[in-house]
Parts: sequence; C-alpha cells; structure tokens
Amino acid sequence: MKTYLVGGAVRDDLLGRPVIDRDYVVVGSTPQEMEALGFKRVGADFPVFLHPETRCEYALARTERKTAPGYHGFVVHADPDVTLEEDLKRRDLTINAMARAPDGALIDPYGGAADLREGVLRHVSPAFAEDPVRILRVARFAARLGFTVAPETLALMRSMVASGETLSLVAERVFAELDRALGEPHPWLFVEVLRACGALAVQFPEIDRLFGIPQTLSYHPEGDTGTHILLALRQAARLQLSPRARFAVLLHDLGKGLTPRDQWPAHKGHETRGVALVEDVCARLKAPAEYRALALCVTRYHLQVHTVMRLRPATVLRLIEAADGFRRPERFAEFLGACEADARGRSGLEDRPYPQAAWLAAARDAAATVSGRDWADQGLVGGEIGARVRAARQVLIGRMRTM
Repeated sequence: MKTYLVGGAVRDDLLGRPVIDRDYVVVGSTPQEMEALGFKRVGADFPVFLHPETRCEYALARTERKTAPGYHGFVVHADPDVTLEEDLKRRDLTINAMARAPDGALIDPYGGAADLREGVLRHVSPAFAEDPVRILRVARFAARLGFTVAPETLALMRSMVASGETLSLVAERVFAELDRALGEPHPWLFVEVLRACGALAVQFPEIDRLFGIPQTLSYHPEGDTGTHILLALRQAARLQLSPRARFAVLLHDLGKGLTPRDQWPAHKGHETRGVALVEDVCARLKAPAEYRALALCVTRYHLQVHTVMRLRPATVLRLIEAADGFRRPERFAEFLGACEADARGRSGLEDRPYPQAAWLAAARDAAATVSGRDWADQGLVGGEIGARVRAARQVLIGRMRTM
C-alpha cells in the first residue's frame, strides 16, 4: 500500500500558489483494508475515502472507461493492480496528472511540469474525449491560469463539439463551470477558448452571435461587439467585481445580436431587445435568481447610468428605484460596477474616468436619508407619504448637481 499526493495540490505547489485541498491516491490497497484502517467511504460509485483525522480524500487508484457512445456514465475499475501511472492517465490535463511520493519526489509521467512552465493546457490521452465537461474545464483553467490551449487539444475539443458531445451537457454543470470561470483572474479567456473550439455557439449562442457585429466607432473604437464583451470582462476583473456582476457584464449587450443589419453599426433600443434574451439564457442555465435580477437590471439600464449626469432628478430617482437601490444597496453597488466595466471595456478608453458610478452612488445615499416617518408623525398616510418622500428625494438629487 503506497500513498501519493495528486492533482491540484501538486499543480498549485509547483506554481507557488496556496494549496487548499489535498487529495491522495492509494496504490495497492482495497476498500476493506481502507475501512479497517479507519477510513470512511464516501459515495457508492467511486472508491473514495476520508482520512479519519485530516478528513482529506484518499481514492484507490483506478481506471475509467465510458459505458457507451453518446452516454456520459463511466465504468470504474479499482483494484490493487492498478498503477499510479494508469490512475494519472485517466485525468484531463497533464498539469493535473502529477503526483508526489511521500519522500517529496515528483512523479510526472505525462509532462505536466513542462506544460506548467510553458503555460500550456494539454490533454493527457484520447480518453479526454469521453467527457464533454472537460471542454468547459479547459476553458475554466485558461481563465484561472492565463494559459493557452495546446493545438492538438484544441483540435480534439473541436472534434468533440462537431460530434455533438456538448449537446448533452447538464445546464447546472454548465452554469457551475461558467460561474467559477467568471470568478477567475482572466474570465474573458473562458469565452475565447469556447469560441475557438466551437462550444460557445452550442452552449451560449446569444454570446457567440455578437462576434462579427459592428458598433459605432465613435463610441466603440474596438468595433466588434464580441470584442467589446471580452474587453468589458477584462475591466470587470480589473475592478474586482463579483462573479454575479461579471455575469451581468457578459450578458448586458445581447440585444445587439438582434439589431437589423440595415441599422448597423448603430444599435438603438438594444437594451430593450436584450431583456428577453437574458431571460432565455438565465432560464436555460438555471441561473440563481440574484444573477438573473442583476443581469436584467444592467441590460435594461446601463445606458441610463452612462448618461446619468444629464438626467432630470425625477428620472435619476426612477433609475435608482428600478435598480432597487434603496432596498438592496449592495446589489446596487454591483450594478454600478458592471456599468463601469461596460464603459471601460472599449479600446483606448480603459482608463477614462467614470464619475457616473460615484455620483449615482452618492445620489442614492443622499436620497436614502429621507424617511416616511417624518410625514407619518404629521398624520399623513399611504400615498401622501410616498409622494412627499419622492419629492424630497428629488430635491436632494437636484442639489447634488451644484456640489
């Protein structure tokens, strides 16, 4: 019985990153022996055990094979004869197929350390093609590490997409991978990798459609709408926005994909056209309600935020109310951050000041100081109180223009 540290812990240690989770592979053992040593088995399908003290995962060395074409279940084979190299070979990428022996020696049969140094994501074996989720994982690792995809791996991913493998991906898994990728340092690479292999058109056709659609150059020097989305995601990462806000940035311009060609490069009304598309995407991905609400808010109102300094106080107040700024100030801050990422996501304008966000946040804070209690104490009720509150809030917003 031999135990090896494997996978992400080895990879992250070589990268000089903090190691959070430690997983181990056990070679030459059986479930009965593991349980006799005090390990607790978790799950019925895979031979995985929890250490009795550290609670780290220990898995028996195993091989896997796809059960049948078009079906993404796997037959697991684990016994004392399965070698460490065979276990590592079933993994997705070479950078995840390394191990460390108890004495600290690196075991790297598939060249993962070299690919780490070169910044390359490369599949371990042709078995990669048996699980379409790995396409999403490759894109997510690109978003995490900023690595490129090896040409042969990208070619294999393209063939998987062409064969229809990605059509069977479960919506919850697609969203989970997207959500994790959006939270990484390079979220735009998730989109770029999926587009390069054709999976973006299958899983996110509304986003894929944006590439090749022109915009007015005086507003968008980058021209292409898809390029703008990638640039906006860069800025969302730069602004350290939450994955939820980055999701809104990703979807905010979907309406431009429905602009009639004879109106190009202008996209008047795209924010209204985009609402139904955002609804469709969120429903298909089964996105959480808070993600959906913020994405719809940014889609509907991002242009108003860009021009907020020119709007009347009454219009500004309606904007704050529509964005639920008084009841949900934290989400309102995310809303403003997404609008700023949109404004900065333009070639050559990445560092242009965006005072709109700070001004609108201050306007919300000033208006929020008005309470209906003052008028309730005077005997007013119902709609009378609401009218007085809105009037007072408009006055405060108007005063801000002179500050």
